[in-house]
Amino acid sequence: MDSCSENTKVFKALGDPKRAMIVDMLSCGELCACNILEKFEMSQSTLSHHMKILCECGIVKAREEGKWTYYSLDDDTVDKTKRYFSAITSAKENCICSDTAGCCKECNDHE
Repeated sequence: MDSCSENTKVFKALGDPKRAMIVDMLSCGELCACNILEKFEMSQSTLSHHMKILCECGIVKAREEGKWTYYSLDDDTVDKTKRYFSAITSAKENCICSDTAGCCKECNDHE
């Protein structure tokens, strides 16, 4: 899977305000699902759905201990996502627009 596809899954998951808030909570460290549930007015099944999406895109990881599930951010995915966002929002020589740069000049010459 290419970098764009991988990273857009993370951004799509974060497009939901509740999931973005969950990631914000997890930035402080690992939390039990019950602790996350306390902060939101949602059912256990709704929280499970949100956590499944966050885990599937790779930004959150889960571990089970007894009957409890604990969630934390996946530092590798967080770092890759930060680098990707920085790369796509920064000017660079190998930008995908580099092969169309001449087009704008030609269009401007016809004005």
